[in-house]
Amino acid sequence: RAPLRLRKPPTMARQAAVQAVCLVLLMLSGQAAAFQLSPLQSARVALAKKAVAPTLRAPQHAGFSLQPKIERAPAARGLRTSVAQTAPDAVANEMDEGIYNFNKIVIDTVYDVICFLYPVTGGPRDFARFYVLETVARVPYFAYLSVMHLRETFGARDPGMGDRMRTHYAEADNELHHLLIMEALGGNSSIVDRTLAQTMAFGYYWYVSAVYAFSEPAAYHLSELIEKHAFNTYSTFLEEHAEKLRGMPVPDIARKYYVEDNPYLFDTFCTVKQLSDADADGNFPPRRPTLESLYDVFACIRDDEQEHWKTLCNLVQYDDMQGVENNLVQGTKARPALQAKE
Repeated sequence: RAPLRLRKPPTMARQAAVQAVCLVLLMLSGQAAAFQLSPLQSARVALAKKAVAPTLRAPQHAGFSLQPKIERAPAARGLRTSVAQTAPDAVANEMDEGIYNFNKIVIDTVYDVICFLYPVTGGPRDFARFYVLETVARVPYFAYLSVMHLRETFGARDPGMGDRMRTHYAEADNELHHLLIMEALGGNSSIVDRTLAQTMAFGYYWYVSAVYAFSEPAAYHLSELIEKHAFNTYSTFLEEHAEKLRGMPVPDIARKYYVEDNPYLFDTFCTVKQLSDADADGNFPPRRPTLESLYDVFACIRDDEQEHWKTLCNLVQYDDMQGVENNLVQGTKARPALQAKE
């Protein structure tokens, strides 16, 4: 009798096994977060249930000195009616210098590689560059949601989690429409561009998921850096090619998203408001773009990236999407390492 030979598992089975291992790792991190609340999460629960005075000071978390802040119930339907939720004397948290520098090296390296492969020339290949950027830029929001869903599954009940999840979903939806616009402009016409973008996105998803599972501020800082690069890229593109863009039509998908669709998700990701813009009832006017040419479309995309950046800055520095109002938002700064005592 010939000896039995074990068959190699099919490719899909091997992929499923790898994904299962990754899922277990995320579950373990989610389980720890759910059943062993951090001091900050415990403070949030106490504030939500007892409405205690906002004088709590939480210990350091992932390289941050967390400041006292006031927790308020999330506004209905995503259109915020209040801003500046942190305590008046709160100081913006600074990022640990080691984490800050490492994040900056990672993001700057990826961005420089994309700039080298896709230089802006004013031609059709510019849309391929933006396609790659948008494919990668939307991944972190999905990664945040993945970890937060797992934490919910294992019992986490942070009062502010639902509102944050809705905002991250709206941000992912916004980035998806940026991607669809680039596809409509032919940015994904090359299989090489698609393969590069999707491979980068796949690897970056697992990296951000792992970082977010252990340090939310560090993961938010990664996206803060990406969104700042995106804003600067689109600003430069609009300045250098304004005349050409004003002569090009608006893609149907852009008109559908910015003008025709229900604006609920669009309003939801615009979290950082300006107090002076509120009416007598404390409501803020919605942002409603006007599209007449492709220039207006890219101006909307640029402004969207700025909205994401402001939200991420508040999350990194105040652990609050509405940490400070619009005109007070600044990029996260590095906290220098303590010098050795002589």
